[in-house]
Amino acid sequence: MTRYEPEREEGKVEYKLKLEKVDDERIERLASQMKYRLMEGGGEAFYVLGVSDDGEPVGLNEEELEITLRNLKTVADKLGAKIKILRIREGRRGKIIEVLVRLTREDSPPIQVLVLVLGNVDAGKSTLVGVLCTGKLDDGRGYAMAQVARYLHEIESGRTSSISTHLLGFDTNGVIVNYKLASPLDEAQIYLNSTKIIALTDLGGHERYLRTTLRGVMAKPADYAMIVVGANAGLLKMGREHLGICVVLGIPFFIVISKIDLVDQYVFNNTLQEVRKVLTMPGVNKLPFEVSDIDDVVVAARHMPSGRVVPIFKVSSVTGDGLELLKSFLNIIPPRMRWSEKVRKPLLMYVEDIFNVKGVGPVVAGLVLEGLVDKDREVLLGPFKDGSWRTVRVKSIHVNRIPVDRAVAGQEATLALANVELEELEKGQAIIDKGVKPASIKSIEAFITILRHPTTIKPGYQAVLHLHSIRSTIEFAEMEKIPMRTGDSGKVVLRFPFHPWYIRKGETFVLREARTRAIGKVLDVK
Repeated sequence: MTRYEPEREEGKVEYKLKLEKVDDERIERLASQMKYRLMEGGGEAFYVLGVSDDGEPVGLNEEELEITLRNLKTVADKLGAKIKILRIREGRRGKIIEVLVRLTREDSPPIQVLVLVLGNVDAGKSTLVGVLCTGKLDDGRGYAMAQVARYLHEIESGRTSSISTHLLGFDTNGVIVNYKLASPLDEAQIYLNSTKIIALTDLGGHERYLRTTLRGVMAKPADYAMIVVGANAGLLKMGREHLGICVVLGIPFFIVISKIDLVDQYVFNNTLQEVRKVLTMPGVNKLPFEVSDIDDVVVAARHMPSGRVVPIFKVSSVTGDGLELLKSFLNIIPPRMRWSEKVRKPLLMYVEDIFNVKGVGPVVAGLVLEGLVDKDREVLLGPFKDGSWRTVRVKSIHVNRIPVDRAVAGQEATLALANVELEELEKGQAIIDKGVKPASIKSIEAFITILRHPTTIKPGYQAVLHLHSIRSTIEFAEMEKIPMRTGDSGKVVLRFPFHPWYIRKGETFVLREARTRAIGKVLDVK
């Protein structure tokens, strides 16, 4: 067996040669070490037993293995965590055991991982989400897609045009909790019964819905993206576009080739070869990794946060082929966002959805990006069209349809607000801490790269900016290079002609207009 890479001081992976003759003092030290690894992994850690710190795969005999696992369980119990053996391999003198350690539901909220579901229209995205979340196979005529569609016209057309998020919950043992519930899509019950939740955000694949898809991508800092490719059609135009968006935004992604029941081996091989070719192109430069068994699943999950390795799964939503490997992968895929560090910052949340709830009044929904918000707390809301901000009170909070007294960074929350009217609310407005100086940004200085533009860009050109849940018209006021064409980069000043927004230095945005695509980074705000 080849050596592991040397153990790193940071990260969620810990090597242990063996754990024998441990006293109470050693248990406490091991518990502190495990707590650090769990914090690094957002509530999950990988322990590799039988391996030295320099990566030598020594191995354990049966007696050493039994004692080591027992002591590791004792350490995990002190932290309210559970252990699960992922795979067993042969070392030089015995067995190598790879173990997943996960905090339990009783001691902390569920670990949450946000996965964007992207791909070309008719690739089978919504169908796959429906099958994963309900546990019921599709009938080939739209049954699974109908279970997760938000609107009647989506069911009738078979095409997703909105943004919808569905939860896939796992318990401590890695068993999907959705399938045990009377209603497998009940967000509240999934949240209450899960130790880990995969939030699958289903986005439209048709070109006409790209602006909605971009809002879904930019509104939340996703952990990963799942790009679905139909085996019968291959990686088509919008699938390539979505893949490119993930590359330029730095979102690690994996590929799911769906509908394998519809094609023969020759057609499937052509699709697979096409995917591999795109992934290895200059500018993409990824390492395709075809997943065929549980060992591949473990390797793929461990390397996902790097963004360099792209696992490729092969599934059928009708026959169920390949679904178990995909579910196992989602169970052990580690969270990438470090929300625990963001909780200590001042509150920041952008309005993504707006509701008028009878008997409650205006309600806004969004992801808490930084800090925390408490019930009955006063916060700042804005900017409004005139650039003003207003103090509003949070009357109540719900997280995954559960009433709570507090929402923290990383949680999807709905807030009922007082001192604001429904018609005054807009998607893209920010909710911030009262201690933060509010800023109504009317223009930004940015460094942009033109990914695609059919002609030239000159001062006065207008496009649509996507940043968080902000979707707003901008105008090129000043340009370092005139004109700009496809592939050009440079500093520009972009002006908001109709509405100021809350934007901070260092943030990444996307520009869109017809066939034009550009990506930029905010250098300064005015």
